[in-house]
Amino acid sequence: MDIFGEHPSIPIGIAILIAIYLGACRAAGRKPTRRQAMWFAIAMGAILFTQTELDELADARLFSMHMLQHLMQTFVIPPLLLLGTPGWMLAPWMLRPPIKPIARVLTNPLVAFLIFSAVFVTAHFPPVFDRMCRDENFHIFVHLLFMAAGMLLWWPILSPVPELPRLSYPAQILYLFLLMIPMTAVAAPITLATRVIYPWYTEGAHGWGLTAIDDQVLGGLIMWIGQGTYLMIVFTFIFYKWSQREDRDVSVPPGSTAPELRVLRSRRVAGS
Repeated sequence: MDIFGEHPSIPIGIAILIAIYLGACRAAGRKPTRRQAMWFAIAMGAILFTQTELDELADARLFSMHMLQHLMQTFVIPPLLLLGTPGWMLAPWMLRPPIKPIARVLTNPLVAFLIFSAVFVTAHFPPVFDRMCRDENFHIFVHLLFMAAGMLLWWPILSPVPELPRLSYPAQILYLFLLMIPMTAVAAPITLATRVIYPWYTEGAHGWGLTAIDDQVLGGLIMWIGQGTYLMIVFTFIFYKWSQREDRDVSVPPGSTAPELRVLRSRRVAGS
């Protein structure tokens, strides 16, 4: 099956993102670090996989793969893009006077959290979701909206622009813990439903020998258990970084002079 032939916007979109990335490097006369370039390349691969292989399975009425696709679009691709994009690439246009106040509001943790929650929960209401399954243009719009809302969601955790800063480590853990509320609000009703709640999945055969209700339960579990497991891994990583910083804070050499202490504090701030 010629996936690219059916979805030419996918390679075109990826090519445009790569061209913008390389063009920004050329304009700034700078290069991303090897790690940033690696994360960006992985992000492009994740977009390609999500919008081709997973999308084909989702279109074949596999609700479980559709839920996995949504998790990829909100929990995997946005963090990879933020990790792969240097701050100096975003700052020149995000910090311009007309844009900076808007960017500051949108990347505020509370605003970002509420926008993402509203988008994610609304998109899974049966009438909205059913239209998404039947209208390809609306489907594409919602998937782009997921990734945009995901970028806002993960900004307070992974911001590459110091002027639009990250949350402190304890606040990051609380922020992600609270994220389980809207995610569970979507996953629990799907998993525990006793009937198929999305009509589109009752109108054709399912792959892998699954019935519509079994596929729905599997999709709900992927959403429920998958996001919980993913967030626990992120919690652990954040807690590890927090403990490392605490260890540095208590390891101030005895007898340090005031200038030396200022240097140590500046290094801790940079490392956080």
